[in-house]
Amino acid sequence: MSINQSYVGRRYEPGQVYEVGREKIREFATAIGATDAAHHDEAAARELGYPDLVAPPTFPIILTMGAELQLMADPGLGLDFTKVVHREQRFVHHRPVIAGDRLLTAVIVDAIRVAAGNELVTTRTEVTAEDGSAVLTAYSTVVARGTAAESEGER
Repeated sequence: MSINQSYVGRRYEPGQVYEVGREKIREFATAIGATDAAHHDEAAARELGYPDLVAPPTFPIILTMGAELQLMADPGLGLDFTKVVHREQRFVHHRPVIAGDRLLTAVIVDAIRVAAGNELVTTRTEVTAEDGSAVLTAYSTVVARGTAAESEGER
């Protein structure tokens, strides 16, 4: 079954607000080996001019992956998740993520293409604060291995 091309441009609106907690930042930083004091100690973060702990740059994967599951679980997309591998992830930060931030995520399907018998789905997740200000944009590509119909060729 091929992935539904009509999903390109589809937008999944923000769901619940994600409140960034100090302990979540500390736990994530510890898990990835990020030792910068601004991730662990509020006083150190304040000395650097931040109002609270600063999340490591990859911390937003926690909320962006959860938001992308709306798309991946949408039966109309036609994605066989048993054949999916994660190909690429990148973040464009507009400002640091800080403990106490209340964030919203919107997922947009940027592209669906075929390459070597595989289908690639690229999404853009826009993360904003509750006031609408931009925090970061995440780009992700997943590959559905061997799902492209042979007659479709390269798109």
